[in-house]
Amino acid sequence: MDYIYTLMPIFIYYVLLFIIGQIKKDNSIVDMVWGIGFLIPAWITFFLGHQAFKSFLVTLLVSIWALRLSIHIISRNLGKGEDFRYVNMRKKWGSHFVYLKAFIQVYMLQMLMLVLISASFVHTNLYGTGSLALLDILGLSIWLFGFFFETTADYQLAKFKKDPNNKGKILTTGLHQYTRHPNYFGEATMWWGIYVIGLSVSKGYLMIISPLVITILVRFVSGVPLLEKHYENRAEYQDYAKHTPIFLPKFIGGKK
Repeated sequence: MDYIYTLMPIFIYYVLLFIIGQIKKDNSIVDMVWGIGFLIPAWITFFLGHQAFKSFLVTLLVSIWALRLSIHIISRNLGKGEDFRYVNMRKKWGSHFVYLKAFIQVYMLQMLMLVLISASFVHTNLYGTGSLALLDILGLSIWLFGFFFETTADYQLAKFKKDPNNKGKILTTGLHQYTRHPNYFGEATMWWGIYVIGLSVSKGYLMIISPLVITILVRFVSGVPLLEKHYENRAEYQDYAKHTPIFLPKFIGGKK
């Protein structure tokens, strides 16, 4: 029930984002600060809970992920206008009830996703007790692997795009030789690591909704499918897709 204390701050956060987004006529601002929103439930529930070591650990990991991701997306997208995905949304909406549709389909929907994904670390923060456990070490190892994958993939892609000789080309080296979307795979992996840390907390296994939601979201809804559609008509990408798995890397059983 203590989680209810985080709902109002999260709601206020998204209302403010909605207002800013409409003033700037750019709904993709919600993606730029998506990570920062997780700091709200993370730190509120940390101070409401027992403040055990595992609680501090997951709060720290969430904070590192949130700040790194937001800084990366802001530095990449700031000043470039609204993301093509949100531009397409506007076209589909037409001219009727645009603000209402944006509020519900973008801001409130993302708020719901944030609440669901937060479930695992919120439960750990509120009910976690005791010292370091084996599952904490395992979960941290999984998180670090995912963090390496996401940050390295983002760095390699940014470096690739900076080279003018690569304009119009597809990155197929580095981590992208193992999966077409290494950053999304890394992100999902981090949340499975946070879930594993929470398994040592009473009824922590019930919080599997957290990693499931983020995995389904990036793999089947807003991440991978939209990028795949964006590149589907490019011959170079079609050839790349023939021998590179869409999500799971080759070395852990990924298939075309």
